[in-house]
Amino acid sequence: MSPTQHDTAAPLRGLGVVPGLVSGQAIRMSPAVSEPPRTQLPPDTSTDPAAGRIAEAAAEVGRELSAAADRTSGTSAELLRTTAVMAADPALVAAAQALVRNERLTPESAVWSAGTALADQLAGLGGVLAERARDVRDVRDRIVAVLLGRPAPGIPEPDHPFVLVAHDLAPADTARLDAGRVLALVLSGGGATSHTAILARALGIPTVLGVAGADDIPTGTALVVDAGAGAVHLDPGPDLVARAGSVTRRRRTFSGRCTTRDGRPVPLLANVGAPGDAAAAAQAGAEGVGLFRTEFCFLDRTEAPRRSEQVASYREVFAAFPDRKVVVRTLDAGADKPLPFLGVPDEPNPALGVRGLRVATYAPEILDEQLAAIAEAAAAERAEVWVMAPMVSTAAEADAFVDRCGRYGLTSAGVMIEVPSAAILSRHLLRTATFASIGTNDLTQYAMAADRMLPQLASLGTAWQPAVLALVAQTCQGAAPRGRPVGVCGEAAADPALATVLVGLGVSSLSMSASALADVEAVLARVDHDDCVRLAQQALDSDGADQARQVVRRNLPALIELGL
Repeated sequence: MSPTQHDTAAPLRGLGVVPGLVSGQAIRMSPAVSEPPRTQLPPDTSTDPAAGRIAEAAAEVGRELSAAADRTSGTSAELLRTTAVMAADPALVAAAQALVRNERLTPESAVWSAGTALADQLAGLGGVLAERARDVRDVRDRIVAVLLGRPAPGIPEPDHPFVLVAHDLAPADTARLDAGRVLALVLSGGGATSHTAILARALGIPTVLGVAGADDIPTGTALVVDAGAGAVHLDPGPDLVARAGSVTRRRRTFSGRCTTRDGRPVPLLANVGAPGDAAAAAQAGAEGVGLFRTEFCFLDRTEAPRRSEQVASYREVFAAFPDRKVVVRTLDAGADKPLPFLGVPDEPNPALGVRGLRVATYAPEILDEQLAAIAEAAAAERAEVWVMAPMVSTAAEADAFVDRCGRYGLTSAGVMIEVPSAAILSRHLLRTATFASIGTNDLTQYAMAADRMLPQLASLGTAWQPAVLALVAQTCQGAAPRGRPVGVCGEAAADPALATVLVGLGVSSLSMSASALADVEAVLARVDHDDCVRLAQQALDSDGADQARQVVRRNLPALIELGL
């Protein structure tokens, strides 16, 4: 049968962040809570009960989100708890109550005004802090819904699997996604490193972001989503639907040891954001942990955690990977993760300010205490513990970090490559640092001067950009003469097509969400290392990200076979 007209019609295009080929019916997100009329309380009404209702509603939203967090785990639970804390934020509640008492606004009007002002303030700061604006608006909407006695905005629940279509999802909504029912996500907004993208990867839900025209897709529309290619086909013909159906029934598992077709090992590791993620990653067969984010110990606290708390948390992760590598990233605070007890002053541009290793300038005792905790936990378990510092920019910073780790007996001390200077001068940073790990999210943001949270810049904010790939290649070239391994722990590693390019550029290991391990292995097992080198050169020679992605996908037939 020849393709139908629908099969050949131009699809809607966006940024594919989780590959997969699926077919299903579009269901749109429930309408958001609309802005209530700006009304005042009757003249003879006391403001105290009205102000009290705001605190009660915020507390109710916090309890609901906390309960939802208790029903899940890992990154989903972490984001839900963070949003729950935001719902009880004294600043938001107090600002709304002040509007009730001073301007006699009704509770719902006051919450809307206060929440909007706070969100706009965060959005105006730019950088990664702007991502918090979406969270504030979500909390605002939920509190207003409680005050008005209406259902909270959320994921629809039809009686069949579906493709969820929306502008964007709040973290609380994304954390509640059921991968057994939501076949794919098609969003007109979002960014490659947004909460939505991160959780979609963790759940393994095929996802396309920044889809122009997605806001016009009505509920009930038949779709085929080719997320690997960033394509959304509306009203597809039977051939395309059949092809999507044939691949979506396949379920792959990771063997636990990845090699290219010609036998070159490419260790596939897991990114872990909290101790609860470690068991799932080990169960999925991850060959180790390539990125253990330690911020969960420090967030939403008024003082630094005790060493004993850190040791207990780190041991839980180390215990899940006996005799295997666990790469611990020291505290990556600042920017979108401000910690009041660090004493870092407010900054006009936090993304370019005191973050990552630079925080040690203000609070060296925090890093020392963390290194001591990591060393104590490592001594108590059998994992092969490596430690790396985030946001390293100079060789002097790398040398100082390695020396500091040595004081605590941590001999495998490395650096993250997240800024162009570190990539360009990797040969100098790796003079003493024993390994490097490339964080493609930040490296892309800084190389392309494109805020990674802005959907309008999604075409720039992808590691497929040849300039970013050139920095990856330069990092590996600087590391090779010293025999230093270079891994990738950014989101680029989870893209099976891009994984072949990274290996061809010289990357020795890849770290990703556990759900991506099997797909990446399946593709690498079907190519020789020479194929990876050839594909990498084709990507480097491309004019831009779209051309690089297309030429690699066109010359990687395994993607079609695997439905990726």
